[in-house]
Amino acid sequence: MCRLVCSLFAFAFGLVAVSSFAQDKVTPDRVFLLIGQSNMAGRAALEKGDDQPIPHVLLLDDHGQWIPATSPLNRFATDRKELSMQRISPGVGFACGLTKRLPDTTVGLISNARGGTSVEEWQKGRPLYDNTLKRLQAVERLKVDGVIWHQGEANRDDPKYLDKLQRVIESLRADLNSPNLPFVAGEIYGEAPVNGLLRQLPETVPATGVASAAGLTVIDKVHFDRKSQLTLGERYAEQMLELIGK
Repeated sequence: MCRLVCSLFAFAFGLVAVSSFAQDKVTPDRVFLLIGQSNMAGRAALEKGDDQPIPHVLLLDDHGQWIPATSPLNRFATDRKELSMQRISPGVGFACGLTKRLPDTTVGLISNARGGTSVEEWQKGRPLYDNTLKRLQAVERLKVDGVIWHQGEANRDDPKYLDKLQRVIESLRADLNSPNLPFVAGEIYGEAPVNGLLRQLPETVPATGVASAAGLTVIDKVHFDRKSQLTLGERYAEQMLELIGK
């Protein structure tokens, strides 16, 4: 559903959006950070039309400028793998889900994911965290309204995962001067032990939510297929909208 809605609007308004953004240097009303490992970067194949702008959605490029959002959303990430590996991420469904519920809002996305990474590599003081923070701090007057996180495949059997994720959340909230920064984590594919811990997140850390992976399908044993990525993104949006009170 999300793909159809976004594609139809993009076809009708894409050229107008590009022209308007180029002339007016539009800035987003709400900004969301997308971080984690390969499923957040996106591994499902790109399709025709993915180069069309997502209406009312902007993407932060590698020069700190807001441009019309097109896939792959993770192509400007500071520590990404090869460009050819950046494909459809849940950020597309997430953005569509937000704009459907917030029709007068321009959404800004900052995607900074890296495939194959562990939660330990996202701790404050490590390159992934520090480079993400530098990217955020380089944008003048930036206020991050929420974070969506998809990571856990590399820690699927880690009994200490929740504690480690909590430290990531606490660091982001402190460094962004936002003690109640909304944070939504996504489950990984299958019945992995880490999913049980992720489901405890809202009970452990305030202003957090969890996007379920129930019923989703994969292209291999790990990576969600295109339909599932879009569905997962919509689930992220539902959780985020609850946290921001919309």
